Amino acid sequence: MHIFEKLPSRLEMIPPLVQAVIEKLEKSGLSKEKLFDVKLCLDEALVNAVKHGNKFSPEHHVEVEAEITGDSLIIQVRDRGQGFDYTKIPNPTEKSNLEKNHGRGVFLIKTLMDKVEHFDSGRTIKMVKFIKNGGKK
Repeated sequence: MHIFEKLPSRLEMIPPLVQAVIEKLEKSGLSKEKLFDVKLCLDEALVNAVKHGNKFSPEHHVEVEAEITGDSLIIQVRDRGQGFDYTKIPNPTEKSNLEKNHGRGVFLIKTLMDKVEHFDSGRTIKMVKFIKNGGKK
């Protein structure tokens, strides 16, 4: 299974795309718990790409690619923004960050997915969820 979609940089376009991807993945063997994790992480990655990456620019799209290879679901989300230093994201569980109402998306993704990598100066995030046992959930 391979999915490739281009999304305009508009937040209202995210829920229908996420739902369409999840519906295609329901036949993949992922448990309901893993599908929930994937749904949440895909949504977070897309919001970050639209909001922080492309800065809602109508000239830029976000690309989503999902593929099942072997026992893994691999999802990549790419924006056309300036990128960011993903090594300097504040830890939202530190006391000084607990009251902030933002800054938890990347933390959630790293917590819920089995493997997370950033490429292209932070413009691409690759998220991996293991389909069979051996993953976090």
